[in-house]
Amino acid sequence: MSGLEQLAVLAAGLAAGVLTSTIGVASLLSFPVLVAVGLPPVVANVSNTVGLAPGGLSGSFGYRSELREHPRVALVVLLTCAAGSVLGTALLLGLPADVFETVVPFLILGTCLLVGVQPTISRLLRRGQEERAARHHLSPVTTFFATLVGVYGGYFGAGSGVMMVAVLGFGTDLELRVVNGLKTLAVGAGNVVASMVFIAVADVAWSAVVLLAAGSLVGGYAGARVGRRLPPTLFRVLVVVAGVSAAATMLA
Repeated sequence: MSGLEQLAVLAAGLAAGVLTSTIGVASLLSFPVLVAVGLPPVVANVSNTVGLAPGGLSGSFGYRSELREHPRVALVVLLTCAAGSVLGTALLLGLPADVFETVVPFLILGTCLLVGVQPTISRLLRRGQEERAARHHLSPVTTFFATLVGVYGGYFGAGSGVMMVAVLGFGTDLELRVVNGLKTLAVGAGNVVASMVFIAVADVAWSAVVLLAAGSLVGGYAGARVGRRLPPTLFRVLVVVAGVSAAATMLA
């Protein structure tokens, strides 16, 4: 990579770390950058997962007070996403590369749709909450869908945070700041487990990983600090635009 390309990857890691702790669509930003600097899609995805793992860890540390409020829920989210991520990595490594290249643009577009409709989903979820007891635990159905999010996170990961927010929004009545913390924990757990598998058996572009990791480590913690106070509208708009542009480029 040239000096400018290295700077672009470092900046992508920083911004992706912030997104990990806020909206949860970090890979929509960092993955296209890795492809743009010349990495094959599968290698880019593997390197992206390994490079963003520190961001999930630092972001989870930034949300530590929120996670302590519901430790049992945090433990279930941690375990389900870690277990699901193992299956997701197996699917990524076991399927032919051309399958991955074919489905990636549609995964990105689907994730962008989730980002765009998230406010509407949130408003619908708030209706009628006064008529039932607050749900501060994960039902078997919610746990199942949390595990599926973990599988998706191990396979590709872009938008897995948004998916986890939707799952927790449908399945619990936890405050949004707590949901954001749990979402960041889920992304971090999935990335760490997938990273261990990828490092052992997959092709990793370490030069890109180091730059991504350095940026995401700082960005993850910073994102947790601002995530409690700043509305996600600007992040959502930028991510949708970036994701649609990336998907359109890959389909062209």
